[in-house]
Amino acid sequence: MSTLAWPPNASHDLTRELEATNARELAWLLVSLQDTLASLKAGLEECAALLAPQEPGSTLVLSSLRSESLKGYITRVGTRIVKGDIQLRLPSLPPPKGQPAYRLSVSALPTAPTIVLEQLKTARTLINACLDVVDATRWTGDAGNADFISSQIRLLHENIQEAKGALKGWSDGHKSWSDDSLDPTTFDPPLPANLSLHLSISEAAIVLHVRTVGGTDTHTGTNTPLAASSGLSFRERFTTAFTGGKPVFHDEAHQAFTFRGQEVRVRDKVRVESADPSLMAAMAKLGALERNVALSRRALHVVMGTENEDET
Repeated sequence: MSTLAWPPNASHDLTRELEATNARELAWLLVSLQDTLASLKAGLEECAALLAPQEPGSTLVLSSLRSESLKGYITRVGTRIVKGDIQLRLPSLPPPKGQPAYRLSVSALPTAPTIVLEQLKTARTLINACLDVVDATRWTGDAGNADFISSQIRLLHENIQEAKGALKGWSDGHKSWSDDSLDPTTFDPPLPANLSLHLSISEAAIVLHVRTVGGTDTHTGTNTPLAASSGLSFRERFTTAFTGGKPVFHDEAHQAFTFRGQEVRVRDKVRVESADPSLMAAMAKLGALERNVALSRRALHVVMGTENEDET
């Protein structure tokens, strides 16, 4: 049996009916997006709570793999590290006389600089911006204006992506360790001049890099510049040869850096990471929110007839 309409609709009537149908679909979608925005706000508030400065905070264990080079813990409250105790055993950082390791403690003095994790600060700022976008879209804008809703959802999508990226770890646009090491007076007693500590976030884990450095013009006992040697001092090389051990090399052993106004090379390097359950939960929630917003954007573009436009 034929499915053709008879008498056939005129071309202009068919166009008018299609436009009316699209208008009804768009109106329905815009109404449903209000519920979606309410759901997104609830999810964003959960993410904000996970990053909020709530006592007693998260205490994370730090321990180097397959060695005793670094042991300790740090306590995070919101975007700040408020407590920490670290013990180092590095060839180029001899401990004080009578001590088994070199101990570092985050200073409790009110005048000490605050340790702020900039990536968490960025993530919190972006999540708060997302909440502002949701409120502006729901209460102050024209809920029936498809172009306005589309631009707001795009902004929301971009902010969520950037917030998730901050918790995953950024490589571009961030300072290197040599420009962004912790202030020596953050610790009590202050860090020695040849020690660098650098904190960052990677895959919702807090990553600590510890480096000891030495000047590039330092010479070994054989008048061979340290920069061209293995990176060990004469005493360390003598100890290594005497005990039969092998020196440990790292990926920065033969690179030069500018650290606190001087050109240096890294002698010892230790990397330790500790997964933070709150950050992991926040990153997972942001990933789910990102997918939901992407689906809403796609649906709106299809109904508006702009699905082929660039969605960067």
